[in-house]
Amino acid sequence: MTTRSKKVFLVMSIVVPFMAYCLYYYGMMIKNAPYKFSEFQSIHFEYGFGDTLNNIYDSKTGEYQFVNRRDSLVKIKMYLNKDDLLYLHRKAADLGFWDFPANELNPDVKGKVPRFSIQFNYLRKSKKVMFDASFDGDPKLKDANERLIKEIQTILNDAEARQRNVK
Repeated sequence: MTTRSKKVFLVMSIVVPFMAYCLYYYGMMIKNAPYKFSEFQSIHFEYGFGDTLNNIYDSKTGEYQFVNRRDSLVKIKMYLNKDDLLYLHRKAADLGFWDFPANELNPDVKGKVPRFSIQFNYLRKSKKVMFDASFDGDPKLKDANERLIKEIQTILNDAEARQRNVK
């Protein structure tokens, strides 16, 4: 065997099967990803102080209740469009929401502290996170939670403004 044929044999017997295996393995991982937008059903978002989470939005039913500036409870029907839901799904994926722990609460803090509950529901799976503003864990995790909460609130405010302008 010549040196060239030895190199070709080496490449064909090691590199090609490795590449084929990588394509198969990662292709199956992407195909079976648990949180795909094509399987997205709804988002449920609650927030308030302490254990009273009286600001609630459910994208499945469109029910949105919140406390306004005059401390009055307002209930409206408001549906998010597909672009808003896709944006929130992608933002959650970018911030690593699927890897957040389920409870990010600070049991040492007493009193009324802002608390948030975020739940993304999919066909086969759902992910729910309870976040306390006084959470003293990893600063990067806290920042990611705060950014996701800010994005959800911005989308809800924009959708409410759109609905007000249509009427």
